[in-house]
Amino acid sequence: MTIEVEIGRGKRGRRAYSLDDIAIVPSRRTRDPRDVSVKWQIDAFQFETPVLGAPMDSVMSPASAITLGKLGGLGVLDLEGLWTRYEDPQPVLDEIANLEGSVIEPRTTRRLQELYSAPIQPELITSRLAEMRAAGVTVAGSLTPQRTQEHYKTVVAAGVDIFVIRGTTVSAEHVSKTTEPLNLKQFIYELDVPVIVGGAAGYTPALHLMRTGAAGVLVGFGGGASTTTRRALGIRAPMASAISDVAAARRDYMDESGGRYVHVIADGGVGSSGDIVKAIAMGADAVMLGAALSRAEEAPGQGWHWGAEAHHQELPRGHRVKMGTVGTLEEVLFGPAHQADGASNLIGALRRAMATTGYSDLKEFQRVEVLVTD
Repeated sequence: MTIEVEIGRGKRGRRAYSLDDIAIVPSRRTRDPRDVSVKWQIDAFQFETPVLGAPMDSVMSPASAITLGKLGGLGVLDLEGLWTRYEDPQPVLDEIANLEGSVIEPRTTRRLQELYSAPIQPELITSRLAEMRAAGVTVAGSLTPQRTQEHYKTVVAAGVDIFVIRGTTVSAEHVSKTTEPLNLKQFIYELDVPVIVGGAAGYTPALHLMRTGAAGVLVGFGGGASTTTRRALGIRAPMASAISDVAAARRDYMDESGGRYVHVIADGGVGSSGDIVKAIAMGADAVMLGAALSRAEEAPGQGWHWGAEAHHQELPRGHRVKMGTVGTLEEVLFGPAHQADGASNLIGALRRAMATTGYSDLKEFQRVEVLVTD
């Protein structure tokens, strides 16, 4: 049942909840954490952990994507980022990490815009993906809807295993009077690789994305720790409600399609181990992590975190934020943790939460009881 509240005499709104507003509840059974499975499979690809590295330059380089892949996750490379604009992006990453001044100063944003104005080089897309493939991990790359038509042939020819179309908001029905929009349904139908697409934050837009043939739908707007989208555009989707809505679309689409399962991936606002636990409890199959992985020693941002929103050429709506470093990528995922704030041993915390509530795998855990705590 949907409950609407009266905001004023002329407007009503649906009540929505963030991950901070809910908590999971133990049941009558507990388990040994070592008996819990956190494996996740999408299409023909199976992973030991339900973790995708967000396609953000502060999080994923070819090297860190390879490391994440060998640790059982899926690293997604931003194919519009520094790694496809510069032959050697390390000096640029060093400069961004050492920019002087406050994170909100216009000169910081202006310099990011300048650095990201370098053109994308198709040959670098090919070489970066080839580097990942040579390491023997699952290869995933991401483009925005605006760039997909221009570069997808290069990406597919390079041998990508999973294609990600990621934007602040992605719809199955983009309308434009000036440009020919990407026909998602036709595009996905013609590709030979599974496509993950998003963000979406509601039942109806997610259902339409599922009908395009997508293998997975990203929920949320991404870049939770570094974005100012709420302030700049007035757009926000509290994640607990958004994940639940999209999970309901998945259920109804399964009935509609005769059993086709589309994966729900929480993307944005999942910055701690507790957030990961609650995202899966609300119905997510996996999580796409940005801020949480930017704290790893291998992260190219060197303890800083920023997304594509921070260097948008016309309307920047994000900042470069200081996250610090808490340990290696392996320690961030599997521990041991040396702090008690949910910033490391993310998978250990997920296993323990599942064991404490008596569930043995991720699909079972989606049925856990939750409470609203606000």
